[in-house]
Amino acid sequence: MEQIRSFIAIELPGDLKLQLEHLEEQLKANKQPWVKWVSPGSIHLTLKFLDSVPVDKTGEITGTIAEAVQGITPFQLKVEGLGVFPNLRMVQVVWVGVSGEAEKLKLLQGRIDTSLSRLGFTPESRPFTPHLTIARIRNQASPDERIRFGQLITDTKFTACSIGVDGISLMKSQLSREGAIYSRISLTKLAK
Repeated sequence: MEQIRSFIAIELPGDLKLQLEHLEEQLKANKQPWVKWVSPGSIHLTLKFLDSVPVDKTGEITGTIAEAVQGITPFQLKVEGLGVFPNLRMVQVVWVGVSGEAEKLKLLQGRIDTSLSRLGFTPESRPFTPHLTIARIRNQASPDERIRFGQLITDTKFTACSIGVDGISLMKSQLSREGAIYSRISLTKLAK
């Protein structure tokens, strides 16, 4: 049975991807070879990573997403500010923050997570922290390089923008030498 790597996400509009590209260019000016940048065209807001699933199960997953989003109307998110995981002294992941109607977003993510658990997907053990990953730090970065990069993140401002959320996508992830290539399997619209 053919398997595909997949996840559930909110796709981003082109103008936001362009802003994220400019942000990455600004941060790349310091030339850190140990930073792996996420291609701006691939950045999305992940709601649930599913890992490998049988291709013939995607219709059932899409149906479960449709049930989970019932009664949730389109909403606005604000994309602003930079942060890191786990902390500024040991930077591993660099992200852009997501706020706005965050309670509605967390409700949506929680419903999807709960609904998919009925299909056998393990519920998330960590609390949902909405963010857009823009970079990962490779293992060869020294502690001093990580601290300096954390300072760069602290000193860099990202102008806020708002995005409308009116649909949830089931996505396919294909790994390649250049990085992951994402394509949409299905789109579930939120009720108007």
